[in-house]
Amino acid sequence: MKQPIVTIVVPCYNEEEAIIQTCRQLSTELKCLMDDKFISAESKILFVDDGSQDRTWSLIVMESVKNSYVTGIKLMKNAGHQKALLAGLEKAKGSSDCVISIDADLQDDVSVIRDFIEKYKEGYEIVYGVRRSRQTDTFFKRTTALGYYSLMNKLGIQLIYNHADYRLMSKRALEELGRYREANLFLRGIVPMIGLRSTKVLYDRKERVAGETKYPLKKMLSFAFKGITSFSVTPIRSITLLGILLFFLSVSAGIYALIQKLLGHTNVGWTSLMISIWFLGGLNLMGIGIIGEYIGTIFTEVKRRPHYAIDIDLETERLGRLKRQENEQVPEKKFSS
Repeated sequence: MKQPIVTIVVPCYNEEEAIIQTCRQLSTELKCLMDDKFISAESKILFVDDGSQDRTWSLIVMESVKNSYVTGIKLMKNAGHQKALLAGLEKAKGSSDCVISIDADLQDDVSVIRDFIEKYKEGYEIVYGVRRSRQTDTFFKRTTALGYYSLMNKLGIQLIYNHADYRLMSKRALEELGRYREANLFLRGIVPMIGLRSTKVLYDRKERVAGETKYPLKKMLSFAFKGITSFSVTPIRSITLLGILLFFLSVSAGIYALIQKLLGHTNVGWTSLMISIWFLGGLNLMGIGIIGEYIGTIFTEVKRRPHYAIDIDLETERLGRLKRQENEQVPEKKFSS
């Protein structure tokens, strides 16, 4: 039975401190799987340099020279984690039976890659890596994460609880993913929408192998809000419902004020007036802001700009060199007059 060709896609941004160790651990895991005849010897690791400003790309190139399992692509500029990941998935799709995505910090346990492939061989098209617990997180991060998943559920957005971007996708799943052309990428929300047969593999999350997180609070909030505005119109509908509710409250308040005036019980109410102005003003600004987010999302979508641009492709360059070498070795034909 032919073993599957597996590509491990690793998006990287300023990961010079971690890249060598990441490459070593993934290569060891890949070699073990090959030695056990569990995957094809054509399997590889594809690093995607997302416009890093440090030595990340030069280290990837160095590893590709020393390590036959390693290849990489370099994006022209920083496109963002999700677009860099998509670039790797689309690059690997053509030469792989299935693709596993994992972050360069290796907080995700590489030992469960074997479990991923076992599930793939059982017929699953998508395998999600899911954390067993969040005990290693801070109280703030754990609480906000739980709140976010709960909110997304209530908004009708299908997310896999405690799952980030550690997953296996079959070639068929990647073909289906290619039909989703959103400019505002939120793969954690898109992949469950595909609807192919899926399962989960549980693992314990580790500490970063080196370096610092590339997702501070500001980026996390932006990413979370992008997920909400890309997949649900519930917030904008909530503004409409709130407006209707306030309309009826204002009608009730108007009737009450008119009755008080007719009865001669009116008093100057500076405090209530100021509270009302600030309250309604705040709601108006919040509503305008939410509507603006949706308009901004529409603005980005309608331009249909490409997700990323590839600057260097090590695999293409290698194949080009081999072809040139073959051409140089072909003897010239002699023609008789």
